[in-house]
Amino acid sequence: MKHKKFRVKTPLNTIISVNEEYWNYITTVKHPYMRNREDGIVKTLEDPDSIRQSKTDKAVYLFYRQTIYDGKRYHTCVVVNNAKGFVITAYITDRIKEGQEIWKR
Repeated sequence: MKHKKFRVKTPLNTIISVNEEYWNYITTVKHPYMRNREDGIVKTLEDPDSIRQSKTDKAVYLFYRQTIYDGKRYHTCVVVNNAKGFVITAYITDRIKEGQEIWKR
């Protein structure tokens, strides 16, 4: 059994999780600058500014929360498969993607 890195209840009443092995993949291969930013990921899932549904895959939701990165304002984006309850990826971005907003603070 794979150890869960974190497991979070979202404002949509869904549980989203990621295991240690996959989180290591995200933070070493996909987005190394996200290493040690777990607290921001959990906060983004628990208390996002907005949640959008992907234009290309209706099961994929993008959780956004404003953050300061490198001294500037950005957004943490956590991409999840909402139907299956797992993190696909997480990154810092300067813009919110298109797609239907399904929840707003």
